[in-house]
Amino acid sequence: MSLSPAKTGRTLHVMQYVHQRIAAREWQPGARLPSLRSMARHQGVSKSTVVEAYERLVANGVIRSQAGSGFYVAGPLAPLALAEIGPQLDRQIDPLWVARQSLDMSTSAMKPGCGWLPADWMPADAIRDALRYAARDPAAALTDYAAALGLPALRTAIAQQLMARGQHVDPRQILVTDSGTQAVDLLCRFLIRPGDTVLIDDPCYYNFLALLRAHQANIVSVPYQPDGPDMDQFQQALAMHRPRLYLSNSGLHNPTGASLSDRKARQILDLAQAHDLIVVEDDIFSAFEPAPAAHLARLDGLNRVIQVGSFSKTLSASLRCGYLAVRADWVDALADLRTATTFSGAGLTQSIICRLLQDPVWPRHIGLLRQRLSQAMHRAVPLLRSLGLHPWHVPSGGMFLWCRLPDGIDSTRLATLGLQHGLVLAPGNIFSRSQTAGAMLRFNVSQMDDPRLPGLLTTLMIQAHNASGAAGSPLSLSLTNA
Repeated sequence: MSLSPAKTGRTLHVMQYVHQRIAAREWQPGARLPSLRSMARHQGVSKSTVVEAYERLVANGVIRSQAGSGFYVAGPLAPLALAEIGPQLDRQIDPLWVARQSLDMSTSAMKPGCGWLPADWMPADAIRDALRYAARDPAAALTDYAAALGLPALRTAIAQQLMARGQHVDPRQILVTDSGTQAVDLLCRFLIRPGDTVLIDDPCYYNFLALLRAHQANIVSVPYQPDGPDMDQFQQALAMHRPRLYLSNSGLHNPTGASLSDRKARQILDLAQAHDLIVVEDDIFSAFEPAPAAHLARLDGLNRVIQVGSFSKTLSASLRCGYLAVRADWVDALADLRTATTFSGAGLTQSIICRLLQDPVWPRHIGLLRQRLSQAMHRAVPLLRSLGLHPWHVPSGGMFLWCRLPDGIDSTRLATLGLQHGLVLAPGNIFSRSQTAGAMLRFNVSQMDDPRLPGLLTTLMIQAHNASGAAGSPLSLSLTNA
């Protein structure tokens, strides 16, 4: 007798749960699966449904049955598949797929969902001059490895940049990395073990989720507000889960554009001290701030806070270079770990970045970026409002707007339609651990000047709305007239 559609769905749900645990490497080859009764209770299904799911998994070679003992994960260890870890999203809109689409689509594509500035906003002439200078400089690292901590002159230049923003840092507290992402990955290797709890914002930068899943962390999220995390829930999460780390952007938060208030910054630091919490502050957008926000590393003095920086957003994504500002007694251990995993940094890139930071063009370039972002923000806010999208918060600066779609439109459905028309959007749930941002989109205001965008976005919003079963509602008329 064939299974009913409802029971088939429940069976597939149990199978998917088992696949996810194995993909996340929470269940290794040889590990015993929960008993039939335990799995039925956990999944809220009947014991017969679990029997059916386990038998199918045995037939597929995913698990094996041992008479009188139970069911076990079959070997060998499967390759790590990040797309299969965590909430199961449509592959077209999961976080890594969005990033890859943004990178791989042609230059004619519209990318208001990407996370970087247009290429023509970058100081291309200054970069060419720095390249020519490096080619002539006999001290430039054209063929040799870079120093373990990074080019000393670059570490000094980074420390000077931080001190200009009111943060005293000794160059000996700076470790140069190949990117901000590598810096966060290095910290995960250094500070957490599989199963350790890490606290994040909800929403947060989607690659935080991917990196933490790769390190098999237990991820706990706290709702983010226009002035920082919800402190009541933050404190509850500390007491209940005892996280090892809190990972966040404090200035020009990604994806919301919000900035941490001084009051909440001090509360976070007090709680970090009380709960033995380490804070990782991803600070890659601070150069875009019209005025310095309440940065945790500056208030803390690099005691419990580790600062991550990068030049990919401000200078060049092709010249991959980031850094860590960290307490002095951790630098050597982090450098050892970096040597073990990547051996050495890109010495030529470090020489070029150092030259650019020492060039008078740098402060002028940053000032121009702030001005252009401010102008782009002033254009984007009324444009999106005219299309029925409402900013959750209007930031003081930076590139991101976190917007709510009109009722009846799901951002995942809209993003899927967009990919079919050469439009890369960033749907809300790729940033949300709790999967509560289905009505939200992140927009990059610097990528919204294409004249095709308003018309195409309007058309796709109507299609997404009508596909939800709400065709003929007032929304269709309002968007058509926008």
